[in-house]
Amino acid sequence: MQKIVTNLWFDDNAEEAVEFYCSLFEDSKVLAVQRYTEAGPGAPGTVMVVDFELNGQHFIAINGGSAMQYTYAMSLLVNCANQDEVDRLWAALTADGGREDQCGWLFDKHGVPWQIWPTECTELLMSPDQAAATRATKAMFGMKKISIEGMREAFRAA
Repeated sequence: MQKIVTNLWFDDNAEEAVEFYCSLFEDSKVLAVQRYTEAGPGAPGTVMVVDFELNGQHFIAINGGSAMQYTYAMSLLVNCANQDEVDRLWAALTADGGREDQCGWLFDKHGVPWQIWPTECTELLMSPDQAAATRATKAMFGMKKISIEGMREAFRAA
């Protein structure tokens, strides 16, 4: 059992959001759905909690009402192997009302914040060549969706 589990809060669409997220990542599935009973506070029979896995990692989604809103202070970071994966996830997560932001950050249509990050770019930013890393960082700050090639070009520029 995973010791620390991320709990995602939704107004009333946890099940819809979970189905969407499971469609984006391999090795993802709904594990269990718990429904409200007469004890409330939700209407009896409606979804209260959804246990699920994304890429083998355990999450919980709860329909807790509109009292809570997400910020970037806590978000889901996806380490991407290549630009195709970045592009695919970016398009899916920003579709139908999602919102793009700076440096690979976005809010999806359910209001959940994500950072879609190519792992190669971490190597560029952590390079011992501080001048090259600074150029790559400046390029990143000018991007919404991260372009690996754009960051490579900035890194290599003299």
